[in-house]
Amino acid sequence: MSAAKLVTIYGGSGFLGRQIARVLASQGWRIRVAVRRPNEAIAVRTYGVPGQIDPVLCNVRDDLSVRASMTDADAVVNCVGIALREGKNTFDAIHEEAAARIARISAELKIKELVHISALGADFKADSDYLASKGRGEVAVLEQRPDAIILRPAAIFGSDDTFYNRIGALSRLWPFLFVPGANSEMQPVYVMDVAKAAAKAANGEVPAGIYELAGPDVLTMRQIARQVLDVTGRRRAIIGLPGWIAGLTGSLLDIGSGVTGGLISNRILTRDQARTLRRHNRQAEGTQGFEVFGIEPTGAMAVIPEYLWRFRPSGQYAAIADTAKNLRRN
Repeated sequence: MSAAKLVTIYGGSGFLGRQIARVLASQGWRIRVAVRRPNEAIAVRTYGVPGQIDPVLCNVRDDLSVRASMTDADAVVNCVGIALREGKNTFDAIHEEAAARIARISAELKIKELVHISALGADFKADSDYLASKGRGEVAVLEQRPDAIILRPAAIFGSDDTFYNRIGALSRLWPFLFVPGANSEMQPVYVMDVAKAAAKAANGEVPAGIYELAGPDVLTMRQIARQVLDVTGRRRAIIGLPGWIAGLTGSLLDIGSGVTGGLISNRILTRDQARTLRRHNRQAEGTQGFEVFGIEPTGAMAVIPEYLWRFRPSGQYAAIADTAKNLRRN
């Protein structure tokens, strides 16, 4: 009886990486979760049987560390990514240099499948540093592994996301909900749909290439904000921020973070995020997507009520409170 196949997931304790580990574990894979802090990734072990999932220490900026984490693997999934700079973890260091390192070492070790998680809109010519670094990362990966499978997910939603949850948190603060890039179009994608696609790619079920993974609905940021308000039952006036105001706000928040020496990270809106939100972020015409994987993407309204309840005025009891209003008093 042959041993179960082994996959190394770089960034396997993150929002998407955890779900990829969950799906592959259910398929019988042995999983090595390569992360900076293995002691903080213990929860992923519960996704499989004892001994099936092993968090290991890895610094993706170091060749020896990446190589040790990858040795003997049958497949590699790189879902390491950052939304903002923190210390030495810059966009270039993580999205480009680390991606190139993982791809190069996977080629040297003759790893059969390499799955690289990029981002919808990745373009080395983009004015967004985030999207430009993702684009350069794709080029670097393909230089080392022309046979790589590159997945470009849209903004990902799910119970632990930093997308819908952030809007929900902001909706509690003021009587207005300020929305940068209010008219920009997006196609939010469900985290489990992306995880299932990544698992199929690791299993070699789709040919090498670039795949754009977008949800079924094209929505403006204003409509996405309205979804949050409808689900949370909050009445807020939605105010779209012009690009220059969003950029200025992001710059001021960046400066505030810099003044503290990075002790307080700007997790509200950075200048680069303001630039990113000015762009439409939807699947390009003629590109390959979920249809190649045989996956029917899930719409946000089928999922977000399951976790945005905590932003309702009465929390999880909001529905009960609404029903009680209709009861007659004797």
